[in-house]
Amino acid sequence: MRRLYGTARLGWEAEIESQGLVYNKTTVPGGETRSYWREDVFYDFTSAEIDHLADVTDQLFAACVEAGDVALADERLLDRMRIPHDAREVIKATWESEPPSVYGRFDLWWDGEGAPKLLEFNADTPTSLVEAAVVQWAWHLETGQGRDQWNQLDDRLVDAWRRNLSRWEAEHGRRPRVHLAWTEGDRSGEDWMTVAYLADTVQRAGYETVVLTTEELALDTGDARFYDGKGNRIDVVFKLYPWEWLLDDAYGPSVIADLWTPDGTTWIEPIWKMLWSNKGLLPVLWQRYADDPVIAKHLLPAYFADDPRAAELERTGYARKPLFGREGNNVELFAPGGAPLASLGGRYGAEGWVVQQLCALPDFAGPDGPHHPVLGAWVVDGEAAGLGIRESDGLITDDLSYFVPHTIDFRRPPNTTWSA
Repeated sequence: MRRLYGTARLGWEAEIESQGLVYNKTTVPGGETRSYWREDVFYDFTSAEIDHLADVTDQLFAACVEAGDVALADERLLDRMRIPHDAREVIKATWESEPPSVYGRFDLWWDGEGAPKLLEFNADTPTSLVEAAVVQWAWHLETGQGRDQWNQLDDRLVDAWRRNLSRWEAEHGRRPRVHLAWTEGDRSGEDWMTVAYLADTVQRAGYETVVLTTEELALDTGDARFYDGKGNRIDVVFKLYPWEWLLDDAYGPSVIADLWTPDGTTWIEPIWKMLWSNKGLLPVLWQRYADDPVIAKHLLPAYFADDPRAAELERTGYARKPLFGREGNNVELFAPGGAPLASLGGRYGAEGWVVQQLCALPDFAGPDGPHHPVLGAWVVDGEAAGLGIRESDGLITDDLSYFVPHTIDFRRPPNTTWSA
């Protein structure tokens, strides 16, 4: 695993925007604008390293399946995860019936030498998909850098939609129209482009799509079913809107009631993803696998903040994370002994906290300062499918981080100035 410096392509900014990265410009505190995409650097891995990351990703996914069984069997754990009582039975029912689930992203710590460690699982509404599936693949093809790239995302997504929707079609006796919704509260364009890209993969799987905002979803008080703005019944809807927000909305009870209806709307990702998108998954995993010689080395000790054992992590340092946090919001890092290392503000925390052993991100420092990567290992239809890397200046990966492409088995061409 190496961080390499290269040469930017001519016209690269217009190129990546044409590929869907319309949210490339990031405004940092102070008003300066910088690029989210890193054109002049990339990470390189050996084939063996990528195989190892894929194996670890598959192991972690299987571990999450068992952790879901553990959580659902223990009401006290569901209480600590703040899973709403009125949603628990339908979560259990969908966990057993397995409605369509398409994708998720593990965020991993790795420096290329030690065992990869799970930082968290973005299982419900993961983004950075366009840049991982499309933009970095085009970069690889256009620059010819590296022998390959771990990137089966596009093909796997099309296959996942085809498999899941054909199963839905067989169960319901009709071909579904797929709605894909993003919230108009997102002003960056990232949610919109993520949904637009996923709509394209659905169409290539052979199904009709409608893109709309979650604010356009309508409940008919007559039949208690959901419709779009044109009066079309919503068979299947992909929503880039967290489940905890959806259930907290005025229509939350109607969503739960509709899920119990045999011909109700199918939501993707399904409601049981509340078990995995919740940071409470981390202590559940540690409780289940702390003594497992295979899985434990890829986990960090983690506890609910009110667990007496959480105090043990003051010796090693720890991260304090809100149960429902996203994009690093409200994460706090503490050094061994309890001294603050870093923190980030945000809207989360009232729902509760977990603490996780500190595992400071590796620093691939260069002449332009520190560079802390988080490896986003994508899972599509339950299998490892690709890699996206976000890189931050600080120890908390937030919405000011960069996206950096990667290669496999790069060899420096002769007579060039490319350097590590």
